[in-house]
Amino acid sequence: MIAVVAKIKVKSGSADAFVAVANELAAASRTEPGCLEYALWRTEDPETFAFLERYQDEAAVEFHRKTDHFRQIGKRMGEFMDGRPEISRLFSM
Repeated sequence: MIAVVAKIKVKSGSADAFVAVANELAAASRTEPGCLEYALWRTEDPETFAFLERYQDEAAVEFHRKTDHFRQIGKRMGEFMDGRPEISRLFSM
C-alpha cells in the first residue's frame, strides 16, 4: 500500500473556493481502481489543507496522476494555491 499526503497552502480569502474544487477532485478520485481513500482535511492553519490518499499499489498512483479529472481539476485548484504543494509518500511495511 502507498499513501500520499499533499499539503496545500491557499491564498488568503480563497479557502472556501478551494474546498469546493478540491472536494470535486476527491469525489472523482475515490472512484478510481486501486484508490482506497482520498479525503481532504483542514489543518490547524485555516489556509492550509491536506489531501490524504491511499492506494493499493504504485500502478494505482500512476493511474490517478494520468486521469483527466486530476489534470483538469488540479489546474482549477491551482488558481487558489499559494505555492506548490508539499508532497510526502508513505509506504506500508
